[in-house]
Amino acid sequence: MLEIRKVTRRFGSNVAVDNVDFEIPNGQMVGVIGRSGAGKSTLLRMINRLIDPSGGAIRYCDTEVSALKGAGLRAWQRDCAMIFQQFNLVPRLDVLTNVLLGRLNYRSTALNLLGIFSREERAMAIAALERLGIAQAALQGAGTLSGGQQQRVAIARALMQQPRVILADEPIASLDPLNAKIVMDSLADINRRDGITVITNLHTLDTARSYCSRVIGMAAGRIVFDGPPENLTAQAVRMIYGAEGDDSEISEDITSTAISAKRPKVKASAASLEPAFAGP
Repeated sequence: MLEIRKVTRRFGSNVAVDNVDFEIPNGQMVGVIGRSGAGKSTLLRMINRLIDPSGGAIRYCDTEVSALKGAGLRAWQRDCAMIFQQFNLVPRLDVLTNVLLGRLNYRSTALNLLGIFSREERAMAIAALERLGIAQAALQGAGTLSGGQQQRVAIARALMQQPRVILADEPIASLDPLNAKIVMDSLADINRRDGITVITNLHTLDTARSYCSRVIGMAAGRIVFDGPPENLTAQAVRMIYGAEGDDSEISEDITSTAISAKRPKVKASAASLEPAFAGP
C-alpha cells in the first residue's frame, strides 16, 4: 500500500501541495485531476522522489520512501516507474535501446557505460514493444516516431523496470484522440493484467471516469475530492475546477474537459494541463 501522510511541498513562499493525506491499495488505477497549478505533477514527483517533500511522509509497504537515499532511493525509482508528458526518450538512439534503458538500475555501472545488454534483456525489450504494438519500429530512431508512438515506447521502457507502481504525468496531454485512447488502453491493460498500481494525472475528466476506479481531485494544492468516478457530481467538479454557478452542466469528450456554468448568454470553461520534465 502507498501511503501519503500530511505531505506538503513549498517553493519559496508558494505552497504547491498542501497537507495532502491519502492511501492507495496495491493494484488500484487512480486518476488525479485538477486545473493547471493544482499540484498534480508536484505530487507525482514527490512520490517518485524526483523532488523531496517539505513536510510529511511517503511510505510504500514497510518502506519510508521520503527518507530514502543512495541505493535505496535508486531501488525505489526502479520499482516506481515514471512516464512523462514529453516522453523523455533519447531521440538519437533507436527505439530498442531506449527501451533497454529501463534496465539501468538492475545492472553494474561498467555494463551501463559500455552499453552492453544481454540476449535476455533484448528479448524482454522486444516483448514489451510487441505488447505495445510498436515492435516494428525497434531499430528506428526514437526521434522519428510520432508522439503517440513515442509514448508507447516510454511505457515499454517503464515495463522493463518491472515496477510495482507506475506514475503517469499527463501521458496523453499532447496526443490526438486515437493515440490518447491507445495509451490509456495500454495503461489500463497493464493495471488489469499485471496488477501494477497506476496513478495518472489527467486533464480530461471523461478519461478519468472511463479508465480509473478511483479519482482524486485537487485544487490549490489540496485534495477536494476522493472517490469512485460515479460520485463526480457537478458540485464535486465545481470544487475541483472552480467553475461558478448553481446550475452547472459537465460537457466532456475524450480529449478535452469543459466545465460550463449555465447562465443567460454566459459560459465558462476550465481545463487542466501541467508541464512535466525529468530524467529517464
